[in-house]
Amino acid sequence: MASWLGGLGSGLGQSLGQVGGSLSSLTGQISSFTKDILLEGAEEVGGREQSSSGRHRLGNERLKKVCSDLEEKHESAELQIKQLSIEYRNQLQQKEVEISHLKARQNALQEQLQKVQTAAQSAQSGAGVLPPATTSASFVPAVRHSSGFQDDDMDFGDIIWSQQEINRLSNEVSRLESEVDHWKQIAQPSKVQGANDAEQSEVCKLQNIIKELKQSLSQEIDEHQHELSVLQDAHRQKLVEISRRHREELSEYEERIEELENQLQQGGLSTDAADDSKISEQEKNAQTLDAGKAKDLQIIKDLEDEIQKLNHKLSSAKEKERILLKEQELIKMEKIQITQEYESLKSDFSKLQSSVAEQDALLKEQEKKFPSKTSLLPEDVVRLQQALLGMECVCEELQKELTNAQHKTENILSTYTEDQNSELSRLRQDLERKEHELNESIAERETLIGELEELDKQNQEATQHMITLKEQLSKQYTEIDSVLKQLKCDIDFERKKVSKLEIEKMETIKELNSHKEKLSQCSYALNDLHVSKQQLQDNIKDLQEQLRKAQDCNLHNKKEITELQQRLKEREEELSVSLSKLTEKKNPESNDSCQDLALKEREVEIAKLQNNVSEYKQLNENLEKSMSDLKLANEVLIAACEELKQQLSDAVSEKNKVSLEKDTVTEALKMEKRQLETELNQTEKRLLEQARKYEQTIEELSNARNMDTTALQLEHERLVKLNQEQDFKIAELKRNIEQMEADHQETKEMLTTSLGGQKQLTELIKEKEVFIEKFKNRALQVQQELEEYIKDSKKQDVLKQNLEEKDKSLAVMKEENNHLKEEIERLKDQQSRSLPMVEPKTLDIIIELESEVTQLKVIKNNLEEEIEVLKKTIEDQNQKTVQLQQSLQEQKKEIDESKFQREQMNVTHERLSLEKDEEIKNLQKTIEQIKTQLHKERRVIQTDSSDLFQETKVQTLNGENGNEKHDLSKAEIERLVKGIKEREMEIKLLNEKNVSLSQRIDQLSKDEVGKLTQIIQEKDLEIQALNARISSASYRQDVLCLQQQLQAYVMEREQVLAVLSEKTRENSQLKTEYHKIMDMVAAKEAALVRLQEENRKLSSRFENSSQDMFRETIQNLSRIIREKDIEIDALSQKCQTLLTVLQTSSTGTENGSGGVNSNQFEKLLQERDKLKQQVKKMEEWKQQVMTTVQNMQHESAHLQEELHKLQAQISVESDSNSKLQVDYNGLIQSYEQNEKKLKSFSQELAQVQHSIGQLHNTKDLLLGKLDLVTPSVTVASSFVSQPSGIQHSAPEVLSDESKLLQKELEQLKKKLQEKDATIRTLQENNQRLSDSVATASEFERKGHEETDSEMRQIKEKHDVLQKSLREKDILIKSKSDQLLSVSENLSNKENENELLKQAVTNLKERNLILEMDIRKLKEENEKIVARCREKETEFRALQETNMQFSMMLKEKEFESHSMKEKALAFEKLLKEKEQGKTGELNQLLNEVKSMQEKAVTFQQERDQVMVALKQKQMESSALQSEMQHLHEKEQRLNQELDRLRNHLLEMEDSYTREALAAEDREAKLRKKVLVLEEKLVSSSTAVENASHQASLQVESLQEQLNLVSKQRDETMLQLTISQDQVKQYALSLANLQMVLEQFQQEEKAMYSAELEKHQNQTSEWKKKAEKLEEEVVSLQESLGEANAALDAASRLTEQLDFKEEQIEELKKEGEIRREMLEDVQNKLMNLINSTEGKVDKLLMRNLFVGHFHTPKNKRPEVLRLMGSILGIKKEELDQLLSEDQRGVTRWVTSWLGGGGAGSKSVPSTPLRPTQQSIFNSSFSELFVKFLETESCPTLPPPKLSVHNMKPLGAAGTGKTSGLPSRTSRRPDTNPFLAPRSAAVPLITPPSSSGHLLMKPISDALPTFTPLPVSPDASAGAVLKDLLKQ
Repeated sequence: MASWLGGLGSGLGQSLGQVGGSLSSLTGQISSFTKDILLEGAEEVGGREQSSSGRHRLGNERLKKVCSDLEEKHESAELQIKQLSIEYRNQLQQKEVEISHLKARQNALQEQLQKVQTAAQSAQSGAGVLPPATTSASFVPAVRHSSGFQDDDMDFGDIIWSQQEINRLSNEVSRLESEVDHWKQIAQPSKVQGANDAEQSEVCKLQNIIKELKQSLSQEIDEHQHELSVLQDAHRQKLVEISRRHREELSEYEERIEELENQLQQGGLSTDAADDSKISEQEKNAQTLDAGKAKDLQIIKDLEDEIQKLNHKLSSAKEKERILLKEQELIKMEKIQITQEYESLKSDFSKLQSSVAEQDALLKEQEKKFPSKTSLLPEDVVRLQQALLGMECVCEELQKELTNAQHKTENILSTYTEDQNSELSRLRQDLERKEHELNESIAERETLIGELEELDKQNQEATQHMITLKEQLSKQYTEIDSVLKQLKCDIDFERKKVSKLEIEKMETIKELNSHKEKLSQCSYALNDLHVSKQQLQDNIKDLQEQLRKAQDCNLHNKKEITELQQRLKEREEELSVSLSKLTEKKNPESNDSCQDLALKEREVEIAKLQNNVSEYKQLNENLEKSMSDLKLANEVLIAACEELKQQLSDAVSEKNKVSLEKDTVTEALKMEKRQLETELNQTEKRLLEQARKYEQTIEELSNARNMDTTALQLEHERLVKLNQEQDFKIAELKRNIEQMEADHQETKEMLTTSLGGQKQLTELIKEKEVFIEKFKNRALQVQQELEEYIKDSKKQDVLKQNLEEKDKSLAVMKEENNHLKEEIERLKDQQSRSLPMVEPKTLDIIIELESEVTQLKVIKNNLEEEIEVLKKTIEDQNQKTVQLQQSLQEQKKEIDESKFQREQMNVTHERLSLEKDEEIKNLQKTIEQIKTQLHKERRVIQTDSSDLFQETKVQTLNGENGNEKHDLSKAEIERLVKGIKEREMEIKLLNEKNVSLSQRIDQLSKDEVGKLTQIIQEKDLEIQALNARISSASYRQDVLCLQQQLQAYVMEREQVLAVLSEKTRENSQLKTEYHKIMDMVAAKEAALVRLQEENRKLSSRFENSSQDMFRETIQNLSRIIREKDIEIDALSQKCQTLLTVLQTSSTGTENGSGGVNSNQFEKLLQERDKLKQQVKKMEEWKQQVMTTVQNMQHESAHLQEELHKLQAQISVESDSNSKLQVDYNGLIQSYEQNEKKLKSFSQELAQVQHSIGQLHNTKDLLLGKLDLVTPSVTVASSFVSQPSGIQHSAPEVLSDESKLLQKELEQLKKKLQEKDATIRTLQENNQRLSDSVATASEFERKGHEETDSEMRQIKEKHDVLQKSLREKDILIKSKSDQLLSVSENLSNKENENELLKQAVTNLKERNLILEMDIRKLKEENEKIVARCREKETEFRALQETNMQFSMMLKEKEFESHSMKEKALAFEKLLKEKEQGKTGELNQLLNEVKSMQEKAVTFQQERDQVMVALKQKQMESSALQSEMQHLHEKEQRLNQELDRLRNHLLEMEDSYTREALAAEDREAKLRKKVLVLEEKLVSSSTAVENASHQASLQVESLQEQLNLVSKQRDETMLQLTISQDQVKQYALSLANLQMVLEQFQQEEKAMYSAELEKHQNQTSEWKKKAEKLEEEVVSLQESLGEANAALDAASRLTEQLDFKEEQIEELKKEGEIRREMLEDVQNKLMNLINSTEGKVDKLLMRNLFVGHFHTPKNKRPEVLRLMGSILGIKKEELDQLLSEDQRGVTRWVTSWLGGGGAGSKSVPSTPLRPTQQSIFNSSFSELFVKFLETESCPTLPPPKLSVHNMKPLGAAGTGKTSGLPSRTSRRPDTNPFLAPRSAAVPLITPPSSSGHLLMKPISDALPTFTPLPVSPDASAGAVLKDLLKQ
């Protein structure tokens, strides 16, 4: 899938790239085409210069053809673009459809995968692991899609850009068309030209020249710009390099200055050479700086040259402009000449008219004068008239030609002036730009010069600073030299005075004393610190004592628990004793009522015991709580310890800081004194050594003189004692110190380990925080960039809107221009028609219009410039957006990398956790092995065959529970919960074991420490003994031996300490691992809780929908099944009882003892009837259940049908969804087409503004289409959102229901199979029963073989136990694997959730983007509507202006009419006043001409003034800018002056301060020198005095020495005597110590033995408590499973058939047993009938004789015994006894009468040796013996196989082990504990493991040995067993 999608994306990219390439090629073709057209147009214009009017026509036709070709090409290009866009959209549609299909396929595959996974999970019961392919499969397409969509966005952007290009090109085409129209207009007057060809050709030439000049100017400007940019770049680069170099050099200088200063501080002779080298280096640097400066100056000169060149070029351009202006003036002059010619022609015409009038007048006069000659001169008159007419025609033609010429000239002039004005304005703008650029370059140059100046200043400052430093250094050097010289002189002087220094010894000693005092103060401070440390240690000890107390409390609590448990044991033993007593008291014939009472009493006692147990549990819980509180307190104390340690460390650090500060202060002083002190110290040392020697000799002599012999002895003894005491004290202190050091090391190691862990954690946290901060910063940066982009995009939108508005306004202006031109032409035509009187006004209007046109052109140019600027900004912003996108992608990559790193970290963490889990498992295995060994040791003792029964039973129970486990997700969750609970239990156990191990280790370590301390004490004592012997001659050898021994012991101690430290480390590691495990468990618990909550939600959803009926049916079925189970159990119990009855009866017959009670048989019959009724009821219930099951099956079938229907519906809906998506894509495309149409409509609006009627229609259409577009999008989105919800909801419910049904069916099948297996086992058990009955007799013979077999069986049990242990290990491993898989699933699901969340956020962002686009479109629509309204208002304004113009035209026409009328009137007046007024007319005409000339001159002057004004303005602006620059320069210079002044002042201040400081130093040094000189003088005098005194003292001391030597000899003798005594004392002490150590060792051995016993007891009690907890947990689990089984009873419907089959089988067996019973009953009845009236002779004789032998007081008791034997009731006996003699005689007589018959059948009891003295013993003794003989049957009871023997529980193991011995020793058995031989009781004594009736048949064999009642045989145990089953 992923590769296919990748291929699709690459294909899309290629196709889009091809489309983009074709578009770019198209745009290139169009641009080249436009260039060709422009060139053709230029060539045609050039050709038109030479050609005549015919060529003009040809040119016009060609232009038309070119225009038509252009239009066709434009249309074809548009068609091509449309086709390409349609193809692209179709491709997009196809790809989107494919994507939708692929998505649908992916969803289907994911659903299938989920189904398969759920099926696999149900099959494996939660032991499967999800394949990681799902996540990858679900993850990859999302990524591909996102990338694909990004590419699509980019391609759409390209399309939009290409469309904008097309719009621009169409605008250019329209502009070219307008230019063509303009040229057509120019060409049209050339058709009507005639005479003015030469003028036009000149105009064309001039135009060509202007164009060429423009081109050259633009080229030059481009070149200048290019050069300027290159120069600027070069200059910038150079400046950057220079500044970099300058900074580097500055930094080097600073470093060198610092080095020099350091060297100055250090001082020394080596400064000279270094200074020279540094000075040379600085000079070199200065030279390099000068060279760099020179280079900079050269670069600046080059730049200035280039600027001068540019100025030259600009001046040449200005000169060219001046030439153009001159040419323009010449053209104006030519125009004036043409007008003058025109006026001269007009004047000629007027002269001609006047001459004609004169001729007319002359003719009239001649006619008047010569009327007779009229006839003679007709021909002349006719000729004259013809000539006049011809002249008039010529005049008219001339006038026409003149008007035409005027029109042409005016048109040409207007066009030329317009062109010239436009060109001039452009040139001016270019000039302004260039001036701007020049100004900018000048400003830059000035700034650069300023910067250079600043750099120079900085350089100068640096050089000045260097010079000053050099000066300072030289000064300091000179000062140091002078100081050194002075110091040398001083040293020489002091060396000379060294001899005198001996006198100054006393003062130095005083100073030494002061130093000693200081040292003592320091030691006091140290002692204070030690005291504070001891206080802290005391605090720690207190805390440790508190801990110990807490531990003691804990131990007390444990002891109390043990005591309580002992009491429980005692109570249980008492209970067992009471139960045994109860059994003893019971008679063989006691009724069922007594048993019931006993049972009730037992239940009461059990309830009491349970209450006690619950109370003890509560106590235990309270103790555990207190334990946890103590642990918390312990942790708090540990935290307090750590805080104290931190405080200690802080105090130490503060102390170190203080000491460092003091050291720094002292070192500064010491530096100056060291040289002097070294020399002083040497002399002082010598003097001190001498003084010490003298003092020692003096002290020895004085001691020798003062001490007498007796005093010496006493003091010696006292000193010896003190010495011994001090030695003991020292030894104790050493031990304490060693203990403290050991504790300290342990705490240190603990701290280091904890600190290491904390450091790692803190490092990890810091790294993560750094990562987080980085990401936050990046996110903030991205957000800022995004905000900037949003702002830029908004600005772009605003600029685009402004551009569009300005384009539209341009088009409007062009159209208005055209309209105005047309109106001007009309006005000109009208003016030409009207008289020349009105011309000045029209000229003014034309001038105004021309000025307006020029203004409009200027505005147009400004707008074009703004458009270009905006385009540039847009391009820059596009580049920025591209860059930002790249940066965003890079950041995304970085984020992905960081995520990957985080995932790797998580993986490593998981690996670590897995390793820890494995370690825990290993520990568990070791613990379990220990347990197994313990169990083996115990189980070897237990020779019982009871374990197998338990195992089989547990297995069967487990099988049943496994069968009854429900299939839903609840079951899996419960399993997981149980697994986790088990894991928690295991972890708790491990924790407890860990604690116990740590305690043991601590105890061991304490024991070892104690032993070590003992050893150390012993060694110390030995050392002391050896010290006592030191005074002997051979003490050195002993000392060496002792030292070697000490070293060995030190080595041993170090080894022991190393072992201890390793153990503590291991303990700390275990603790850390335990904490980690606890964290892991907590995390897993949290995850489980989440899962449980989700599952609860799911279960609540499913339970809400159609599960009430299921619940009711399940509950009914569960009730039925429970009842059936109870009935089956009852039947099985009855069968077993029947069997037991049969067997007991058979044995009874064999033994020949008494018969069975008849009431028991009656009870059995009644129970049989009851069972039959119950069976009938069960059959009825079965039928009901069958009907319900059939109904359920029908319902399931219906549900499956509905499922299929729903699946079909889902498929239909998915198809409809895909169709809807396709429709939605189509709508999107139509929306885009509509947008494009909108743009085309807006262009059409700009083009077709004169058609106002069509505008309204187009506006309505556009609004309608927009309304259609927006709802379609919303509808599509709603359609898309609906089916997705339907898709998700429907299939989940159906699939879940189908899964539930399938699971239920599978589980029912499993249960059927299991029931079949149980039936087979029952059959096998029956067979075994029969076999065992047959082989019962054979087992008795093989008594000796049984022991061997038992041993083998014990071994087999051992093997079985090992196997079970292995199975449990495997189970634990599987559960841990399950846990791991669950955790992996959890992590996978969390990853999927995160991916889904990301997808949701992406979708939300896309939604927001779409909403933003929609809002933008709405705003654009509103803007378009607003524009339409503005256009309407503009059109109305234009209409109003048109109306005004028409009114003006009408007024002008009216004025022209009035003027014509006035002209006619004037002509009339002229005709009337021809003769007198000709002169006046001429004058008027002359005045008019002069006025016209003045107007022309005024116009020229005005133009000149305007030009001059503009020039002045330009000059003033330039001057202002220069003034500003000068002001800025002045300000800069002032600032620099101020700075320099401040710097100078600061430098002066610093110099003065330094000078003052130097003077102060000099004064101080001189003072010090004087002081030192004085000290030298005083010390020399003191030395001399001391030497004199010393010589005197030496003499006296020598005398004293002689005396002391004598005394020494005497003391030596005494010492030898005392040493012998000391040795004796030491020997006696050693003996005493040995005895003491032996005592201590014995006591310790006793204590350790007792401790071990207590520890063993505590461990046993702990194990018992754990067992009890495990039992509680198992009971809770069994309760939970029972509840689950009750909830899921719907699965047990098919068990009914199996139960019915069992019932039938049991019925058959019951019938067989009944037949057996009937036979036995018959036999018994026969026996009873035969033995009813028979009595044993011997018995009666014995009784009779015994009665008479007994005393009279006890005879009624004997009679009662006899009555009880004969079966007489108590009441009858009482009556008989009440009648005393009479009753007795009757009874005796009747008894004697009936005794003969019955004595025959009684079997003779065998006489034993004890029975020889029967007649001598009492009746009661005889009766007891009789009962003993009767109770012991002749045949030995059959023994069962060990396989069929089952355990009687944990309590009975010890008692059952004694059974074989009892059976073998028959005579020693207690007769009162013997069973009843007549009949086995129906209610058998229950064992602790379970009720006998509840066990399978093979387990219920009757035991013929006398079974003792177990102490646990109570109703509570029975109930527990029932619950277990």
